[in-house]
Amino acid sequence: MTSFLKPENALKRAEELINVGQKQDALQTLHDLITSKRYRAWQKTLERIMFKYVELCVDMRKGRFAKDGLIQYRIICQQVNVSSLEEVIKHFMHLSTEKAEQARSQAQALEEALDVDDLEADKRPEDLMLSYVSGEKGKDRSDRELVTPWFKFLWETYRTVLEILRNNSKLETLYAMTAHRAFQFCKQYKRTTEFRRLCEIIRNHLANLNKYRDQRDRPDLSAPESLQLYLDTRFEQLKIATELELWQEAFRSVEDIHGLMCLVKKTPKPSLMVVYYAKLTEIFWIGSSHLYHAYAWFRLFLLQKSFNKNLSQKDLQLIASSVVLAALSVPPHDRTHGASHLELEHEKERNLRMSNLIGFNMETKPESREMLSRSSLLAELASKGVMSCVTQEVKDIYNILEHEFLPSDLAVKVQPLLTKISKLGGKLSTASSVPEVQLSQYVPALEKLATLRLLQQVSNVYQTMKIETLSGMVPFFDFSVVEKISVDAVKQKFLSMKVDHMRNVVIFCKMSLESDGLRDHLANFAERLNKARQMIYPPEKKPSKIGALLPTLSEVVAKEHKRLLARKSIIEKRKEEQERQLLEMEREEESKRLRVQKMNEEAEKLRVATEYEQRKNQRILREIEEREKEETKALYEEAEKRLSRKKGKKPMIEGQEIELSRQRHEGDLKEKERLARMMGNKEIYQEKVVSRRQAEFDRLRKETEERISRILQSRRQDRERLRKWKYYLNVEEERQQKLHEEEEARKREEAERRRKEEAERLAKLEEIAEKQRQRERELEEKERQRREALLGRAAEPASRPTEAPARPLESGTAAPAAAAAAAAPAPGKYVPRFRREKTDSGAAPPETDRWNNSSSRPDGGDKWGRSEDRRPAFGSGRSSSTWSSSRNR
Repeated sequence: MTSFLKPENALKRAEELINVGQKQDALQTLHDLITSKRYRAWQKTLERIMFKYVELCVDMRKGRFAKDGLIQYRIICQQVNVSSLEEVIKHFMHLSTEKAEQARSQAQALEEALDVDDLEADKRPEDLMLSYVSGEKGKDRSDRELVTPWFKFLWETYRTVLEILRNNSKLETLYAMTAHRAFQFCKQYKRTTEFRRLCEIIRNHLANLNKYRDQRDRPDLSAPESLQLYLDTRFEQLKIATELELWQEAFRSVEDIHGLMCLVKKTPKPSLMVVYYAKLTEIFWIGSSHLYHAYAWFRLFLLQKSFNKNLSQKDLQLIASSVVLAALSVPPHDRTHGASHLELEHEKERNLRMSNLIGFNMETKPESREMLSRSSLLAELASKGVMSCVTQEVKDIYNILEHEFLPSDLAVKVQPLLTKISKLGGKLSTASSVPEVQLSQYVPALEKLATLRLLQQVSNVYQTMKIETLSGMVPFFDFSVVEKISVDAVKQKFLSMKVDHMRNVVIFCKMSLESDGLRDHLANFAERLNKARQMIYPPEKKPSKIGALLPTLSEVVAKEHKRLLARKSIIEKRKEEQERQLLEMEREEESKRLRVQKMNEEAEKLRVATEYEQRKNQRILREIEEREKEETKALYEEAEKRLSRKKGKKPMIEGQEIELSRQRHEGDLKEKERLARMMGNKEIYQEKVVSRRQAEFDRLRKETEERISRILQSRRQDRERLRKWKYYLNVEEERQQKLHEEEEARKREEAERRRKEEAERLAKLEEIAEKQRQRERELEEKERQRREALLGRAAEPASRPTEAPARPLESGTAAPAAAAAAAAPAPGKYVPRFRREKTDSGAAPPETDRWNNSSSRPDGGDKWGRSEDRRPAFGSGRSSSTWSSSRNR
C-alpha cells in the first residue's frame, strides 16, 4: 500500500492513473487512503476524494468498494460533519441512477435502430440463428446486456446506502429519502421482487432498533420528527404496494403501521389515517373480505366528514353511498355455521385482529376490542346518520332488501335501481383523499343479495314452485347460478329448500321442523306469548334450575376447554421447537458461511497484495525503460543539433569549397591522430560505463528475482498456512466428533457397567438372603431335633425300672411311650411346681448331663464350674422359640 504525506497527493496520483487509463489502480489507491487509519480527521480534501472515489466505483460497477469506502467515511465524519456524508451519498445515488437511465436510453435507441425499414426484406441469417439458439428477442438481449447490469448495480446502491444509514438519529432524514427513492425505483420499473426485499429490509431495521435499545445515536421514536419520518416511509410503502398490486405486501405494510403506532402509543394524523383506510378498502375488496371492506369504508366516511371541511356535498354523498352498498354486499348468512371449535377459535382471533386494524385500537385487552358483524354495522350506519347522506337510489334499494317483504316482484323493483347505481361514481375533487369512487363494483354482490332475499321470502309463502317460474322471477342469473347460490345458503342454514329436477320443481321445506322460517315464526310467537304472560303474571325470582338439570355440563365444557388449551399449547411448543431448530441450523450455516467468507477474504487480500507487487515491479521496469529511452532521445537530439549547426553556415564558391574541404580533411586527420592516442582511455571509460550499467542491471535483476522469490515463497507459505488451517479445522472437527463419540461410548459403557453391578449386587444380596434363610431353617431344624432328643433322654430313666428288655416298640406305640416318658420328671433338672406335687419328695438319682455325659459331678456343676441351676433349662422363664431367636441374633 502506497503511503502519502497528504491526501492531495493521493488524489493527484489517482487522476494521473485515470488519465493513462488505469482506473483500477486509481480506485485501489483511493481505497487504501480512505481505509487507512492515518487519515481519520475530517477535512475538505477527503470529501473531494470521496466524490472521485464514488465516481470510479460507479464507472467500474464496484459495489463492494463503494460500501467499504462509505462505511469508513461515515466513521470519519459522523461526529464532525454529517452533511458531507449526505452530499457524498446523494452524489453516489445520482450517478448510479444516471448510469441506469443512460443504459435504458441506449437500449431503447438500439432497439429503434434495429427496426427494419424494408418490410419485404428477410432477416439476416445470423439474427435467425442467434434467435433460435438463445431463444431471446432483440430487446431481451439488449436489456440483458446493457440495462440489467446497471439496474442490478442501482439496486445494490440502494441496499448499501440503507445499510449504512440504518438506525442512526443523525442520518434518519437521509435514510427516509433513500427509502422513498428505492420505492420509486421499484414502482417505475415494476420491480416486484426487489420491492418485497426492500420492505423486509426496512422491517428488519425497525426490529433491530427495538431489539438493541442501548445503541449509540439510536433514533428516538417518541420524538415527533423521527416518528413522522418513519410513518411517511411506511405510508409510502403502502401506496407503492397497492399500485404494484402486491396485496399481501400491502396488508403487511398496514400491520407495520399499526405495530409502529402501538409501539409509541400514538394515533397518526387524520390526513394519514384517510390514506390508511382508503388503502384498506382496496386490500379487503381484492381479498373478498366484504365485511372488513365495509368497515374500512365506514371509518373513512367518518374521518372525511369530521376533519375534511373542504369536502363537497356530492363527494360526501358518493362516499356515504359506497359505505351503504359495501355493507349490503356483505353476505347475510353466517359462514361459520357448522364449523369446528378450532375453526371458530381461529375465526374469532382473525375477527379480533381485523377489528384491531380497522378500529385502530391500540389496546391489547380482548374486552376493549369491537366485534365485527353485518348487523352491528348496519345499526351503526343508522345511528351515525349515514343513511341521510346517500343518494335516493341507495336508500330505495336498502329499504327493499332489508325491510320490505316483496316475494313476487322484488327483483323487478331492484333491477332498475341497480342499473342507475351502476352509472353513479367517478373521480372526486382534489379536496378528497379518495381519488375515485365507482359504485358499479357492488352490483354483482347486490344481485346475489337480491336473489337470496327473494328465495328467503318465497320460501315463507310457497311450498313448491316450478323451476321456470322461479327463473322468471330472478332476471339477474340463470337457474344454474341461482342453484349454486341456494346450495351455499342451504349449507349455511340460511334457507331450507330442495331442487327436484325429475319433477322440474323447487320444494321449500316449510312445514318441516327443521325449516328456518317455521322455526323463526314459532320462536317469535313463543317470545310474544312469554312477554304477555310476564306482563299479566310477573314471575317470582327463583333460583336457577339449570345446574340441577345439567349438573355435568359445566364440567364437560371446562374439560373440553382445558383439552383444547392443552392442545394449543402443545402445538405452540412444537412450533417453537421447530423454529428453534431452524434457527440453530441457520446459525450453523451462517457460521460456516462466515468462515468460508473469511478464508475467501484472506485469499482475496493475498491476491490483491500479489497483484499490487506485480504492478509495482512492472511500473519500475517501465520507468527504467522510459528513462533509458529519454536518455537515448536526448543524445539523438543533441547529435541532430550539432549537425544542424554545421549545416547552417553560408555556402561558398566551388573552389573555396574544395580548398576548405581539403584543409578540414587534413585537420580531421590530425584530430584523428590526436584522438587515437586516447582510444585506450576511451575503451577503458567505455568498459567502466558498460560494467557499471551491467552491474546496475544485474543488481536490479537480482533484486527483482529476490522479490519475486519472496513473493512466491510468501504465496507458498500462505498456501501452506491455509492448507494447515483447513487441515487443522478438519482435524479439530474430527477430534471433536471423536471426543463426542468416545464420550457417548463411555457414557453407554458406564451405564452398562452400573447396570451389571446393580444386577450383581442384587443377586449377591438375594444369595446372602437365601443363605441366611437356609441357615435359619437349619438352625431351627437342629434346635427342634435337639429339643426332641433332650425330651426323649429326660423321660428315659423314669421308664427303665418298669421296662422289660423287650424288642423295640412298634411305631404305633412309640408316641404314647415317649409322651409318658416326657411327662415324668427328670432327676437333676428343674421341675415346675405342678410337676413336683405329683412326684415324691425323695432325692433324685443322678443322671447324665445335657451333653449326654455319664459322669456326674458332686457339686452339681458342669466342667467349667458353673452351677447346675444356671443352665438354660427348657420350661423355665423363656420359651424355646425366644431363646432360639436370641441365639440367631
